[in-house]
Amino acid sequence: MARLIIRLERPDAGNIYYKGDDINSFSAAQLKSYRGNVQMIFQDPYSSLNPRKSAVSIIREPLTIRKIGDKNERDEMVMQLMAKVGLSKEQANRYPHEFSGGQRQRIGIARALVLKPELIIADEPVSALDVSIQAQILNLLKELKHDFGLTYLFISHDLNVIRNMSDRIAVMYLGKIVELAANRDIYSTPMHPYTRMLLSAVPSGDPKNKNRTLSIKGEARNEGEKGCNFQNRCSYKIDICAQEEPPLKRYDQQRFCACHRGGSI
Repeated sequence: MARLIIRLERPDAGNIYYKGDDINSFSAAQLKSYRGNVQMIFQDPYSSLNPRKSAVSIIREPLTIRKIGDKNERDEMVMQLMAKVGLSKEQANRYPHEFSGGQRQRIGIARALVLKPELIIADEPVSALDVSIQAQILNLLKELKHDFGLTYLFISHDLNVIRNMSDRIAVMYLGKIVELAANRDIYSTPMHPYTRMLLSAVPSGDPKNKNRTLSIKGEARNEGEKGCNFQNRCSYKIDICAQEEPPLKRYDQQRFCACHRGGSI
């Protein structure tokens, strides 16, 4: 999904709208402008950086490609941004292999910010990092969101990270959204069986919490099978689940769910 939104790949079907315009119909000039407004932080902070370029060159490259400022102005912008993400001037000419994982991710974040985008797609940005470093990067992302007025599309399998970072949450199963709601609603009153099972599987730090874990059993649905995507693994399925795929139905202003039982489980 992230690669489609950033236009690294083109969809076989469907539409992706940005400010009311379908990005798949963009001309080369429109696409160039769009890519300045929408940037990406990749999951692996090492493989996403060019090993033959220094940190300052990596961060400066988008400015050079777009001919923004002269070399001195670009270098000044890069140094200010490096300081903002917690990197020093002394580290500017080092290469990716000379940095730690957390520092490499900071370079990736600075590169994503250098064109002053409106939307940043963060694809599992802390999953490859140690837990102590994860907290530093997450706090940095929240600080940058406030300072730069950013919107994040934050992709993660870690429900505690999602809870800390997101205002609205979309839960996906086999490539389709099964529930979309505000953060507080997802964690307090999940509607879809898959969401409930995911939340049930999160370890609790409270030894008195003895909630029964709702385990996911069975195999994923085969391609082309009729009915609900989740039917083979759902403890709450009813007859219609095997016949019709449930639509993503609106239940209130911010809440959507794709389940025939409609939150009545």
